[in-house]
Amino acid sequence: MTLPLTSESHTALAPAQVFDWLDEAAALRADAGLTRTLRSRAAEDPVLDLAGNDYLGLTRHPVVTEAAAEAALRWGGGSTGSRLVTGTTALHTELEEELAEFCGAEAALVFSSGYTANLAALTALTDPDTLIVSDAYNHASLIDGCRLSRADVHRAPHSDPAAVAEVLAGRTQRRALVVTDSVFSVDGDAAPLRGLSEAVRAHGAALLVDDAHGLGVLGPGGRGALAAAGLAGQPDTVATVTLSKSLGSQGGAVLGPRRVIRHLTETARTFIFDTGLAPAAAGAALAALRLLRAEPERADRAREVARTLAGRLTAAGLQACEPDAAVVSVRAPGPEAAVAWAADCRRAGLAVGCFRPPSVPDGISRLRLTARGDLTDGQIADAVRIIAELAPEGAIPVDRAGTTQ
Repeated sequence: MTLPLTSESHTALAPAQVFDWLDEAAALRADAGLTRTLRSRAAEDPVLDLAGNDYLGLTRHPVVTEAAAEAALRWGGGSTGSRLVTGTTALHTELEEELAEFCGAEAALVFSSGYTANLAALTALTDPDTLIVSDAYNHASLIDGCRLSRADVHRAPHSDPAAVAEVLAGRTQRRALVVTDSVFSVDGDAAPLRGLSEAVRAHGAALLVDDAHGLGVLGPGGRGALAAAGLAGQPDTVATVTLSKSLGSQGGAVLGPRRVIRHLTETARTFIFDTGLAPAAAGAALAALRLLRAEPERADRAREVARTLAGRLTAAGLQACEPDAAVVSVRAPGPEAAVAWAADCRRAGLAVGCFRPPSVPDGISRLRLTARGDLTDGQIADAVRIIAELAPEGAIPVDRAGTTQ
């Protein structure tokens, strides 16, 4: 029974005071170096961009932008409604068919974002009698999907198939779903997909892989991490992808067995109740996919740029990760130092990402670089020089500083 509020059970606040707690929360974030701000950029920003996720350099490719414009002129500025009502165009259907064929899946379903695709997969493929085993370093969209599901959720150690198998072996739930990023967005390390697949098959579970950072970069011709691991099209495996990274557009998709896609179409709330992806975004993604198919060397170049960036930053004494795909991160001494380092880089003409708690699961702040496949050797050299020259105190370990300075 809920008791009515009385003057003794709460403090009466004036209307202007009810959100005062937000100012206190903002002050705590500021003290912790976690203030975040929006910064508008001009259409012709002269800064070299290593902060976005345009892995193949297709966002401004004329074939992609012309396809977006043509789709908007033909179909309109928006899709006008839910995919199940009026929001599905011929472009959406073409994109789904070609994306599924490219990635080796039976079928695909396009969403308005990769975030909503992950929420759909996790909430529609689980129930109260399901165990979800989620990697400790998974993306926030996967974490939120786990929270929204009605399943029991176990947080597994990072990239540890043996630990996953142990949890699955002891489960009491009827169904189980193992969830992982294919490439983790903080350090760019790849998940042990073959080991995870063996674990789920040994215990009658399913595997859900968020391939946002693998599509267009890993696998033959950029077909993704599942193709690279030999798991594309498997009956117990589902993938989610974004259209906003390698494909230079906007949106997301779920790929997998046809019966999985049918189930999501009929039950996933972020599909049923969300307005469909804008035709311009669908047209742009389809054009980018066709470019990638015609020019598979773009995926090789993105990985080559990542290895070059990491190698040169490490040679300069910085703590750069060894990338498995196209993400390169460089450790910073702390959140405030990371923010200042990124700001200094921007003033010098280089945009880099800045990851800090709570965005990083291990609590270590970093600069995050996107190894775009269209970067020239000169741009790579400039980026390394700026990052190294502006590195804050503590970014280069003491035991290395003496040999690199």
